[in-house]
Amino acid sequence: MSLKIIRKSNWGKYNHKKLLFSSAITLGILSPINVMTQPLLNLKFNESNKNSNKSFVTKAVEKTGSSVVTIDTQRYVKQRSFSKDSQLFLDPYLERFFGLDFPNDNKPKIEQGQGSGFIFGDGLIMTNAHVVNRSDKVIVGLKNGKKFKATLIGQDFFTDIAVLQIEGKGPWPIAQLGDSTKIKVGDWAIAVGNPFGLENTVTLGIISNLKRNVAQLGIYDKKLELIQTDAAINPGNSGGPLLNSNGEVIGINTLIRSGPGAGLSFAIPINKAKEIAYQIINNGKVIHPMIGVSLIDKSNLETNNNEVIVGYIVPKSPAEKSGILRNDIVLKVGNVNIQKVSDVVREINKNGINKPVKILLKRKNKFVQLKVLPTDITNIKNNLR
Repeated sequence: MSLKIIRKSNWGKYNHKKLLFSSAITLGILSPINVMTQPLLNLKFNESNKNSNKSFVTKAVEKTGSSVVTIDTQRYVKQRSFSKDSQLFLDPYLERFFGLDFPNDNKPKIEQGQGSGFIFGDGLIMTNAHVVNRSDKVIVGLKNGKKFKATLIGQDFFTDIAVLQIEGKGPWPIAQLGDSTKIKVGDWAIAVGNPFGLENTVTLGIISNLKRNVAQLGIYDKKLELIQTDAAINPGNSGGPLLNSNGEVIGINTLIRSGPGAGLSFAIPINKAKEIAYQIINNGKVIHPMIGVSLIDKSNLETNNNEVIVGYIVPKSPAEKSGILRNDIVLKVGNVNIQKVSDVVREINKNGINKPVKILLKRKNKFVQLKVLPTDITNIKNNLR
């Protein structure tokens, strides 16, 4: 009897030890998992927290920054201090003594320039025409440090747009183009470029004005309405993108105002830039319909309305041939009522060339309707020569 009790007691102790041992094994298996999981959870939390702390500027630049390129240009210039038939210092010893090494002065000197641009297609770069104008050699640098030669496909001086083709194999980082008709005054503006050769420089501002006519800036040889911003744009920024808060390109940085009132920068709206760029790619040139008049916005104090007045007529132009006179007031182009100069420009552009457009004028107290045949601006320039 007692023996049975003892055995039973020992068996109970054994079962108890077994239970403790198995529990220890279970704890030993579970514990390392908890220890290992905790740092992973913290890592994921820190990572998501880090992303949430990024500013919209950082996210915008990360999205588009790799598509922004540096453009280095070289132009070979031949210069002579004296004409070839000059009788001055013909003695070669005197030439060397006075630093007039004529045998070598025919060697071209290299003028270097720098600007910015961005990739908008398969190896295609959009930039300003003034950045690459008259360049003999163009080198583009990517954010990753790689450099490539580039060929000028074409340029348009009236809108200051140029398109380059990279000589190399992609894939290329391509910028996402936005819609410049959707931006509003007060929206954020992020300028990206390479001012003074300082690569990947970013400045922040707001959209200060839309449709700023270049004539208001004293520029009469361009055909542009610009986006005005207070984001700092400096020499070398020209041709670089102006981004919205989502990192989409809404403009091309092109002008800065220096001197009194400095701090104003201007960009070409991306919708206009795209239109010009694709004309360059598809046709090799850009058509600018014009009738050959200089127009003036003038406020009428009696009616409290704005009037568009003909200020100057280009000789031998379509305007002169059709009978438009100085001081005529433009009321309608086609079926559109005219309230400002940009309305006339827009409607003439829509009409195109070699297609007559009706223009309603007010001449003194009479209404005059004329048909005018717009022509390309190059034809008007050629007639003036």
